[in-house]
Amino acid sequence: MIAVVDYGMGNLRSVSKALEYVAPDADVQVTSDPAVVQQADRVVFPGQGAMPDCMRELSERGLRDAVINASRTKPFLGICIGLQMLFDHSDEGDIPGLGIFPGNVRRFPRGDVRDANGARLKVPHMGWNRVMQVDRHPLWENIPEDDWFYFVHSYYAVAADKESVAGRCDYGLRFACAVARDNIFAVQFHPEKSHLAGLQLLRNFSVWKP
Repeated sequence: MIAVVDYGMGNLRSVSKALEYVAPDADVQVTSDPAVVQQADRVVFPGQGAMPDCMRELSERGLRDAVINASRTKPFLGICIGLQMLFDHSDEGDIPGLGIFPGNVRRFPRGDVRDANGARLKVPHMGWNRVMQVDRHPLWENIPEDDWFYFVHSYYAVAADKESVAGRCDYGLRFACAVARDNIFAVQFHPEKSHLAGLQLLRNFSVWKP
C-alpha cells in the first residue's frame, strides 16, 4: 500500500492518480489517518502553499510523528514543500521544519534573479527546467540526464550535508532540487506534473527497495 499524506495542503488528486497509473497493482490511499501512514509500505509526502500553514496543519492533524517515523522506516518520497519541510528551518515564516535533513530553506532574491544572459527571472520559479542528476540514484533509473521537470516555488533548500544532494537545478542560482538519504528521496519539482520523466520517477519509487 502507498499512502499519500493528506494534511490539507497538497495537490493530492494529481499525485494519487499518477501513482495509480504507474503502479496499477498498488493500493494507493490518500489519507489523513496517522495509523494508515504507519501501516503503509510506502509513503508519499506532497505539499503546496506556505510553510507555516503546512507545519501547523501537519501538527494539528496529528500527522507529524507518523511522517517522521515513516521517513525513518520505509520508502519515502517528498514532493515540493514535502521536501522543504524535511529541513531544519525555513525563512518562510521563520519557522522550524522537521529536522530530518540538516540545512535551511531560503527565498530566491527579491527582484534580482537573472539568467546566464542577465535577463531578469520571475519569482516564483514556475515552469519547466532541466534537472542535473548528481548521482545514479535508483529513482533516476531510465530518466535521461538533464531531463525536464515542472517547478512551482519561491523558496529552495540549502543542504548542509552536500552528500545528500541528488539533483540540482539552475534558476539564477544553482540549488538542490532533489535530496536523498537511505530510504528517503525528496524533490522540489512536481513529478505528477512532469510528463514522462515524472511518471518514470514515480514508477521507480513504486518498486524501490532501499
